[in-house]
Amino acid sequence: MAIKKSELYSSLWRSCDELRGGMDASQYKDYVLVLLFVKYVSDKYAGVKDALIDIPKGGSFADMVALKSDKEIGDGINKIIAKLAGANELKGVIDVADFNDPDKLGRGKEMVERLTNLVTIFQSENLNFSKNRADGDDILGDAYEYLMRHFATESGKSKGQFYTPSEVSRVLAKVIGVHKAKRQDQTIYDPTCGSGSLLLKAADESGRGVTIYGQEMDNATAALAIMNMWLHDCPTAEIKKDNTLSNPLFKNEEGNLKTFDFAIANPPFSTKAWSNGFDPENDLYERFKGYGIPPAKNGDYAFLLHIIRSLKNKGKGAVILPHGVLFRGNAEAEIRKNIIRKGFVKGIIGLPANLFYGTGIPACIIVIDKENAESRRGIFMIDANKGFVKDGNKNRLREQDIYKIVDVFNRQLEIPKYSRMVTTKEIEEENEFNLNIPRYIDSQEEEDIHDIEAHLLGDIPNKDIDDLGDYWEVYPALRRKLFAKSDRPKYRKLKIEKQEVKNAIFRHPEFVSYSEEIEGVLAAWQKKHIPILKKIVVGDKPKEIILKISESILKSFSDKKLIDKYDVYQHLMTYWMDVMKDDVYMIVEDGWKVETYLVTDKNGKVKKGQWDCDLVPKIFVINRYFANEQAAIEQMEMGRDDIARKKEEMEEEHSGEEGLLEEVKNNKGNISKGNVQRRVKEIKNDPYSADELKVLQAYLGIIEDEAKANKEIKEFLKQLDEKVFNKYKELTENEIKRLVVDDKWMVAVKQDVKFEMDRISQRLTQRIKELAERYETPLPKLTAKVEELTSKVDSHLEKMGFAW
Repeated sequence: MAIKKSELYSSLWRSCDELRGGMDASQYKDYVLVLLFVKYVSDKYAGVKDALIDIPKGGSFADMVALKSDKEIGDGINKIIAKLAGANELKGVIDVADFNDPDKLGRGKEMVERLTNLVTIFQSENLNFSKNRADGDDILGDAYEYLMRHFATESGKSKGQFYTPSEVSRVLAKVIGVHKAKRQDQTIYDPTCGSGSLLLKAADESGRGVTIYGQEMDNATAALAIMNMWLHDCPTAEIKKDNTLSNPLFKNEEGNLKTFDFAIANPPFSTKAWSNGFDPENDLYERFKGYGIPPAKNGDYAFLLHIIRSLKNKGKGAVILPHGVLFRGNAEAEIRKNIIRKGFVKGIIGLPANLFYGTGIPACIIVIDKENAESRRGIFMIDANKGFVKDGNKNRLREQDIYKIVDVFNRQLEIPKYSRMVTTKEIEEENEFNLNIPRYIDSQEEEDIHDIEAHLLGDIPNKDIDDLGDYWEVYPALRRKLFAKSDRPKYRKLKIEKQEVKNAIFRHPEFVSYSEEIEGVLAAWQKKHIPILKKIVVGDKPKEIILKISESILKSFSDKKLIDKYDVYQHLMTYWMDVMKDDVYMIVEDGWKVETYLVTDKNGKVKKGQWDCDLVPKIFVINRYFANEQAAIEQMEMGRDDIARKKEEMEEEHSGEEGLLEEVKNNKGNISKGNVQRRVKEIKNDPYSADELKVLQAYLGIIEDEAKANKEIKEFLKQLDEKVFNKYKELTENEIKRLVVDDKWMVAVKQDVKFEMDRISQRLTQRIKELAERYETPLPKLTAKVEELTSKVDSHLEKMGFAW
């Protein structure tokens, strides 16, 4: 049975997390990722002739499995790793973690159990990497990405800098045009590559059409990067260890800096010791010549200038830096002026705060493009600071945020309050080379200003109604239906009662027509893609599938007013991540098969009689094939609920001190059937208790009716469950496709689009009601009401003898 990828990765993390012991995540990751590496290369290369990596005897994951429960397991794992490292020039890369360290892994039996459990996790049959990338989607890469994100999250502010969030990495890769690189001799470079995640996202964007180069100062992190390249099937990538600024290791034959087609970087923000190990005034590589020397205690521009120097004449790069580089003065202002005048800055993208694991401050992406730099006369700016979702204690770019940034930047689209092309003349003459984004893009929401005249005299200002212009473009007649002329030319009256606004909008022909139009757009999209989705076969590439259908839905809604194509796109991508992705992975692995499983609780204990199916949950089979049976059960449940209400009404009627049901209540105030039966026996022949007996017998009848109804429902549910279970065995491939694509996927997408339409209409309804309420009682009416109430109070006081 195929396991959901999301469950596989989350269970892997939970298991690893439980085994952590006396380490934080920044240390524990070294153990987990080394084992992941050994497992991968063993699965992929053991016994393979002329393999890229040699798996020596005594140096494989199988040898680790043989050590489970061995009292010398820690020392044994170290020796296995040493053999593998020695056979493949990986010393100092995969042997950085000591698996025999009692301070971190425990002593004696504790260490044995911890390492045995850790090996067992990676021994899972679901973690078989022998066919890594066979389906075009990297189970290992995704697992690594999942673990790295969690390690970074758990590592704390000062230790999470080894990982650049994949969402930001994707933006950098897409805005420098690396997707256009198709030749292996084209190069991409990251001078502060950390664990290599940013480089790999860029390389993946190119379809592996580039050669990878990276340098990292921290030895342990550089080791992570090297392993990461192997784990992502990029063994030819060159990763070197040292300080890039003081000792850049990629040079040409003349000893100058090697130059690259593309460069990306997420350097440490505002590092103070950037010049350690070399003299910037006499830099051998002339990185600062013609620009200026960065401040002694802030290295942001040192990294930017290093990248500029490391790009070819037509090279393109993107660097993540703190917002301060855009506006800080003194030496940095001079450098900024010189870079701008050379025309190297193609664009600036302002990002939300708290995206990165090493810092919470907002950052920006500086996009560098040397091609045609001498003729560049402006810088394209985007303020994307509001596009994110909360994810734990960090913020995260959503799929729609990524797509919008990239789409707007690459097409140079100017959107009010979001993006614009700023001329170099405006930057130089009006702002003295200050690039602070708010100077050029006002992304603040307009203040909702109250109209004093409307508060005094009533009616709704035309300006407030005009501000809803996007709606009136689609619903022009609706505006005329809702508003009438006022005695004053700059105001309008609401024609209907405010509580009728929603109905007036939702029933208006223009609203109905527009809703039908949107439904038609979605229906056309579904008609096109349902056949395509039903043709998914084993070996297809899930990431290509979602790329095609998501691009298509964007295009379908791109020219529709009111509804935001990026919002529709996000709904699809959210459903993909939550449900559809796992489904597609199961299909491309095992085909259109349905496999049932027993439902378990959080402790893994099977819940009696409970089962389901991941690809086609029971509810979809019931809805399509057993709707009548389900309706019958629902009808029975309604009858049962009526009985329960009668019981509650009777309890309410006969409760209290004199209540006839008080005698049958227990200490907790509850009534049981046994108590009622005992009381009936006690008073059965007592003529003075005839009324009580009558009530008790009636109550007893209700209890029995309820029990009978529950029994019948339970029996019908059991019969339905058996029918559904047997139906799974009979489902044809075409039936499964219809259940998955038509009933599950497409219905969910349709519901999301409908939700978006409802949300748009609710905003219009709410705003009109808000304006109506704001100005419905002008000041003269309020004054008159106050005078009326004051007069009444005075009159009452006078009658009571309190004359004023």
